[in-house]
Order: sequence, then C-alpha cells, then structure tokens
Amino acid sequence: MGKLYIIPTPIGNLGDITYRAVEVMKQLDLLLAEDTRKTGLLLKHYDITIKMKPHHQVNEHQTVSGIIDRLEKGENIGLVTDAGMPGISDPGFLLVRECLQAGIQIDCLPGPSAFLPALVLSGIPSDRFHFEGFLPHKKGRKTRLEILADYPHTLVFYESPHRLLKTLEQLAEHFGKNRYASVSRELSKMYEETRRGMLEELISFFSDQKPRGEFVIVVSGKTN
Repeated sequence: MGKLYIIPTPIGNLGDITYRAVEVMKQLDLLLAEDTRKTGLLLKHYDITIKMKPHHQVNEHQTVSGIIDRLEKGENIGLVTDAGMPGISDPGFLLVRECLQAGIQIDCLPGPSAFLPALVLSGIPSDRFHFEGFLPHKKGRKTRLEILADYPHTLVFYESPHRLLKTLEQLAEHFGKNRYASVSRELSKMYEETRRGMLEELISFFSDQKPRGEFVIVVSGKTN
C-alpha cells in the first residue's frame, strides 16, 4: 500500500519550503494540487518533474475514491494547496479522513502556515488563541461574531482584500471599537506589512488605503 504525503508550500517566499518537502516531491508517483499552474511554478523553481492532478474544493468529493484506489495499489501521492498547510482553510480534510478510514498511512510534513507568523507579529498574547479562519459569508455570520465577542483568548481570522474593511467594521460593532487588533498582509513577500491598533484605527487606515493581498486579522480577547 502507498502513502499519502501532506506537503506545506511557501505562503510567499519560495525559499521557505523545507529541504525534506522538495526531496519528497521528487519521489512521488503523483502530486495533487489545488491549482496545477501555480504549483507548476514552484516545481519549476526547484527543478521537480512530476505528474500533477487538480484537487480542490470543487472536485474533491468526486476524485477522492480514485485517489484512495491508487494509494491502495501502492502509489505514493502528495497533496499541496496554493500556499501553506493543506487542510487549514484549504482542501485536505476530506482526503485525510478517507485515507484514515481505509487504513492508508499518512505523513504530514511540517511547514509554513500564514496565521502563525501573523499571530507572533501582532504582539497580542499567543499562549492561548482561537483560530477561526474565514467567517461565514452570510448565514450564521452575525451569530458567530456574537459568540466570539466573549472569548477571553486571542482570535485569528483569515480575510480577502474585498471583504477586509467590512469584516473590521463588523468586529468593531460586536467586539467594541477599542478592542486591540493587528492586520497582516503579504507575509514573507516583498510588500509584507502588519498594522496594529484599536479596531477603529485600523478601520480608518483601510478606509483610506485600498486593501491589497491576503490578510490575517488577529484580535485580542475580551478582558473583564
């Protein structure tokens, strides 16, 4: 029986991939990629030649059985997403679960994930934190924010540029405009930036500066 390898990839700087990840990818029979074109750039940079197939949220339910079949026949298969650790706000969970149920061995390599450097850079306590990822876009969003408003530990969110300002405004509405937070973007890239301050200050800044890039929002927990 083959093995499934979960392989984190750089969140920006291509130099952040591990030596082990490169060596593993060179020995695989197949690499599953969220976006084969984007992963192709990474493979070219490290002179890796390997067969790829797309594996993303749209097709994963249809392709998982075929992947299990190939693993059971002895192929070693890797899974990568566009950036960071597969399964963290990205495809991966479904395939891992099905492999475990089928008794297939899984090797998860350590590597990059955007929320960890953002959490450390925030200057907000990181000994206990809650990773929320992306908030629901519509249904359940208000209820979720009301629940999170009372959490005593640090909160971590992912957000896209076109929703950033709205999310900051909703956080201020439910958490209070004076709750301390930080917003990080383009981590490990040329234009990496972290802004810190009260939510109302961050709202003011991003009202004047058009948000660009992918964002991680870190918010301090509620204090008594």
